[in-house]
Amino acid sequence: MSTDAAPANFLRHIIDNDLAQGTYATRRWAGSPGDASHHAQANPDPAKIRTRFPPEPNGHLHIGHAKSICLNFGLAQRYQGVCHLRLDDTNPERENEDYVRGILEAVRWLGFDWQRGEQNHLYRASDYFAFMYQAACYLIEQGLAYVDEQSPEAMRQNRGDFSRPGVDSPYRQRSVAENLARFAAMRAGELPDAAAVLRARIDMASPNLNMRDPALYRIKHAAHHQTGNAWCIYPMYTFAHPIEDALECITHSICTLEFEDQRPFYDWLLGHLTQGGLIQSPPPGQHEFARLNLSHVVTSKRKLAQLVHEGHVQGWDDPRLPTLAGLRRRGYSAAAIRLFAERIGVSKADSWIDHDVLEGALRDTLEAEAERAMAVLDPLPLRLTNWEEVFGADHIEPCSAPVHPQQPERGQRAFGMGATLWIDREDFALQPPKGFFRLYQGNMVRLKYGFVVRCTGAQLNAQGEVTEVHAEVLPETKSGTAGASAVKVKGVITWLSQHDAVPATVRLYDRLFHAEQPGSGGGDMLLDLNPGSLHTTQGYVEPNAAQAAPETRFQFERHGYFVADQLEHGAGNAVFNRAVSLKDTWKK
Repeated sequence: MSTDAAPANFLRHIIDNDLAQGTYATRRWAGSPGDASHHAQANPDPAKIRTRFPPEPNGHLHIGHAKSICLNFGLAQRYQGVCHLRLDDTNPERENEDYVRGILEAVRWLGFDWQRGEQNHLYRASDYFAFMYQAACYLIEQGLAYVDEQSPEAMRQNRGDFSRPGVDSPYRQRSVAENLARFAAMRAGELPDAAAVLRARIDMASPNLNMRDPALYRIKHAAHHQTGNAWCIYPMYTFAHPIEDALECITHSICTLEFEDQRPFYDWLLGHLTQGGLIQSPPPGQHEFARLNLSHVVTSKRKLAQLVHEGHVQGWDDPRLPTLAGLRRRGYSAAAIRLFAERIGVSKADSWIDHDVLEGALRDTLEAEAERAMAVLDPLPLRLTNWEEVFGADHIEPCSAPVHPQQPERGQRAFGMGATLWIDREDFALQPPKGFFRLYQGNMVRLKYGFVVRCTGAQLNAQGEVTEVHAEVLPETKSGTAGASAVKVKGVITWLSQHDAVPATVRLYDRLFHAEQPGSGGGDMLLDLNPGSLHTTQGYVEPNAAQAAPETRFQFERHGYFVADQLEHGAGNAVFNRAVSLKDTWKK
């Protein structure tokens, strides 16, 4: 049983109770998935529980999947269990190996693994197609399934709705022999797509529409990326999912609340297959939790695909998307996403999580992790007019700063100060507003880690725009020296010396949608797009930041947390993405 101090939740209470009651104590594990006979002579399962993360390889994982990954792998870790990674590849037309590779990489990046000792618990639903067909034939033999050859439109109409019961199919009373023959014909490719489906025979008057003879198999003449053309019938998810769980000896099948109405069928199917001796007893149990609803994002695969294919974003790894590839490129660390999943917890009630909770988890992890650096994002030249007189024209004054102010063991970073610098344009004002403590005529500020300077004016172009700021350096005021506190100033600004500042492309990302619930109420999500979600600027960064490896994260002092772009940053091409601002700028 779990002994850690992590917050309890209803799923952990269920697991604790199952372990205390010995619910799954008789389970056996033969070292690989299989039917009842496969596991019958094996030793008791050494894993106290088995969970699974079962993505369909038809798209890119997103932040909602991350919650499920952290939950299922995390529970397995806490209870000395095993979590399987299962590729739920039962839909041949929408799946491919590129998605498979992306799924494996994303799960590993989050810090989880499906290898336990010498056992690799990576499985594919397509490996179970033969057993699923056998199970379907068993249901037909028991009078629990039949082949329906109504048109799809007729089946939808005859299913009824919440106000009226369904109508029996005219094919519902076929004999077992005829159903077996027609199902074999489906399997042999003798019928075209949509000509027939295999349905469970349950109750067409059930108040739960999912129990009104749900479809188990459909015809699909399409090559599968794993099985090729071996099959032309494919199991429906609601039929395949419980069987996959049972063959893998899953104890706790954890899914989101939209599957709650499917649980009666899950139990119905596994109950009959257990009774028939096809699968091991006791069968798995399904438990539902609330899916992640995160403000200012969409996680629907259809909507994400629309954003990508219509060019509203720059691909599946666009840093504004909630895909794990996009979050990673944005600068999110795996630790931040795990912390986010821990903070939001799990419950049975649907609710909306404010996007700031996700950003807060990133800030909290990067505060301790990220190196510090100075950057100028909107460059304006600053010329120290008395530098030559004080130090000499070519003098470069050595300066230093901590790599991390709270972690002295990480050492110092070095850079120099010369006569011409870069500052951010917002740090100078011709007509300063009240409370403005930065550069303006006659005011003094400290150049962080350097000297105090006094502003003497500015150079303007014909349009009245500031093209250069002028100031005088106070030579006895360098940070870290005895005279550093001799002159009191209210303003401190960051800067870079023009002699060693490295040009950089800096992308300032913001939330993709300005609405908390994009497209809510049946509206068009595109109307909720934030036109300011990306601003690209040409700035400058410290040499150590420019030389960093891709995916290195920095706090650009005063500006926020940034990451060296995963794909484009490299020698001679400094590219940084803003991961998150220093403070939440969306709070009202």
